[in-house]
Amino acid sequence: MNQTPDQEVKPGFKWMIQTATRTLAFGFGSGLSPVAPGTAGTLWAWAAFLLGEYLFTTEDFFWIIGGGILLGCWICGHVSEELGKKDFGGIVWDEMVAFWLVLIFVMPTSIWMQIIAFILFRFFDAIKPGPIGMIDRHFKNIDSGNAPSTLLKILWRGFGIIVDDLAAAFFTLLIFAAIQAITQQLGWVL
Repeated sequence: MNQTPDQEVKPGFKWMIQTATRTLAFGFGSGLSPVAPGTAGTLWAWAAFLLGEYLFTTEDFFWIIGGGILLGCWICGHVSEELGKKDFGGIVWDEMVAFWLVLIFVMPTSIWMQIIAFILFRFFDAIKPGPIGMIDRHFKNIDSGNAPSTLLKILWRGFGIIVDDLAAAFFTLLIFAAIQAITQQLGWVL
């Protein structure tokens, strides 16, 4: 990270729309939310997914999500490099692709189950319990020094931004599957 304190960037809408990487990283503006940008990005991802169901097949979604994760390593790493911060809160591409991953496995389902999936994902992403927190701390504690970052370092930083959200998606899906099994066993319809 070669950003110095006197060069600190204050992201805003005009700054964001200057490049496609910033626009994607900031979730088309949802990451600019002054309150809970990760939640705003996840809500935007949810809405985009519901709209995308009319445009894409399940197979298309898997390609979009897979490509979004791979491309996201560069997008998130590059924009964090521009901002001079390891994991700036306004970068929400990681929440978006991770929540799409949750939705691709839980859909189709009722709105109540979608809300449960949303709440679980936000809990695991925000609180970062257990292994999720360990992953997050590991990547935030990697010393990057003051030398300009190489492409590999930028990709690794981006991977670090995305991987804890993928872990949150994994734990969301585990708990979601348990909830579905319990509700089916009890004969409840959610």
